[in-house]
Amino acid sequence: MKMVTAVIRPEMFDAVRAALEADGIYGMTVSEVMGRGAQKGIALRFRGKTVPVELIPKLKIDMVVRDGDVERIIGIVRANGRTGKPGDGRIFVLPVESICRVRTDLEDPEEA
Repeated sequence: MKMVTAVIRPEMFDAVRAALEADGIYGMTVSEVMGRGAQKGIALRFRGKTVPVELIPKLKIDMVVRDGDVERIIGIVRANGRTGKPGDGRIFVLPVESICRVRTDLEDPEEA
């Protein structure tokens, strides 16, 4: 099992979610986060002044999936979350050692 974490632009979420659901991927946790990458923030014009914005709003999608689904999920997120501009986001893949359901105490990763 792997955890796939995708940090994407908020405006791209609906397209990414719909594409994941169309491919049978429903389980996800979505969080609103703030961050910045290589672009080190952006500068916006507000009332005639330039205002630096160092942390950009993003959405973080966490999905725990079978090892064989990882590449497919990465492809879906890339294809549907890309604008071609800096700040499109990142995808991280981490190993998952165990999964336990709170309600039932089930510890089988294939059933969780």
